[in-house]
Amino acid sequence: MNSRQSFLRFLGLDGFFALASRVQRAFLRWRLLQHQAFALGSANPCGSRSVAESPLLRFALAGIKGAVVFLLVSALARLADSFDFKTRRRRRRKGWGGGSRRGGGTLRWVVRLSGLCSAAIVMVLLAPSLQSFPPAEAIRSSQYLRFPGGGYNHQLAASAVETKGFSFRQAPWFYNAADCEPPSANGSSVCDSSLVHVAITLDEEYLRGSIAAVHSLLTHARCPESVFFHFLVVEMGLESVVRSAFPGLRFKTYYFDPDRVRWLISTSVRQALDQPLNYARIYLADILERCVSRVIYLDSDLVVVDDISKLWRKGLGSRAVGAPEYCQANFTKYFTDRFWSNRRLAATFSGRRPCYFNTGVMVIDLLRWRRAGYTRRIERWMEVQKRGATSGGAGRIYELGSLPPFLLVFAGQVAPIEHRWNQHGLGGDNVNGSCRNLHPGPVSLLHWSGKGKPWLRLDSNQPCPLDHLWAPYDLYGFAAI
Repeated sequence: MNSRQSFLRFLGLDGFFALASRVQRAFLRWRLLQHQAFALGSANPCGSRSVAESPLLRFALAGIKGAVVFLLVSALARLADSFDFKTRRRRRRKGWGGGSRRGGGTLRWVVRLSGLCSAAIVMVLLAPSLQSFPPAEAIRSSQYLRFPGGGYNHQLAASAVETKGFSFRQAPWFYNAADCEPPSANGSSVCDSSLVHVAITLDEEYLRGSIAAVHSLLTHARCPESVFFHFLVVEMGLESVVRSAFPGLRFKTYYFDPDRVRWLISTSVRQALDQPLNYARIYLADILERCVSRVIYLDSDLVVVDDISKLWRKGLGSRAVGAPEYCQANFTKYFTDRFWSNRRLAATFSGRRPCYFNTGVMVIDLLRWRRAGYTRRIERWMEVQKRGATSGGAGRIYELGSLPPFLLVFAGQVAPIEHRWNQHGLGGDNVNGSCRNLHPGPVSLLHWSGKGKPWLRLDSNQPCPLDHLWAPYDLYGFAAI
């Protein structure tokens, strides 16, 4: 037996370090599994709970930490007793006598108290799991950090595991109800015929809204594991945010080249409407896989408060696009006087009963879209607008962004869907962004179209009453320290 083993046996810890070694190896294996699950991302089935999410494992780790602290305190007390014993024996040999027991006892309790304080400090440092977290979700690093000076640092965020400051928290796991159709043998393949396909854009400015939209949809979906998300991006790296907030989510990201549409965009009443990503919905039939025959397109400034499969099952008949129509709206205001005064242009709607519809919520039959070549039809109208805008603005046929080209192609030929699926306009108009009330009737989807966005108004402590209906789905907040 070497001196180290003798010392450990003296302290009563000869079996501790063997246990600690085994715990360390188990912990390393757990971390490896955690990183593998994180790297797999969308390939993981939604129903497989991550090892890191197991309450039993968190309890076990906390117990191990407590055992370490207890053993540390025992070791310090054993050292104190040994020191006290040797001190008393030395005093007897020298014939000191008297209050040696009291002095030794005082010293022993001083050392024990000091050890207890040290152990408490170690306990605080080693047990962040004892901190208070929201009960329904585990706060994790979002790998996407906002800094007080504005903007985002992707490189720093990519190397961070847990960071101070703001981040997106991890949402709870969502599972299918018992009566949901199980995924086919294709597993998480995008071509699985049992999936509900949803397309949403991701960009820095609206990322908070996109995450909240996904969270709300999963919260109210009866079969959340059967929803496949298609995220359109103009910058790579944002998929790590989604994977961090929703580890088991089925999704795929698609890069949308801004140059594909930039040359067709003319300025509108609001700068946000002029961003190339705002036009990506026009190209869904070209971007998504050919096996995807239908998709629900959703804007980033909404929350779904009903089962999304109800919207998915809406029949479109012979139409390529389904959406709530608002025929009571003044349709003429979406185009300029120049458009309506030109007999040839105004004849575009002849034989149709055109009604306004909001393009932030659409059910699209991609097969019919591809066969009819609707992407190119929309682009032609954008070319007409662009030519008119370059001649001093006198030839403009509309003032808004991507909406008017959709109206020119589809107005009067849209499969009607109940208004409950797009309670839009909650962001006010495109200039003031004032507060608005809900339309009469039931609600399945709340849409903050317009200038005012709920996260901005909530952060500025000037929310509209309906903004508080968006707040429960917001995952943006402080990360664990």
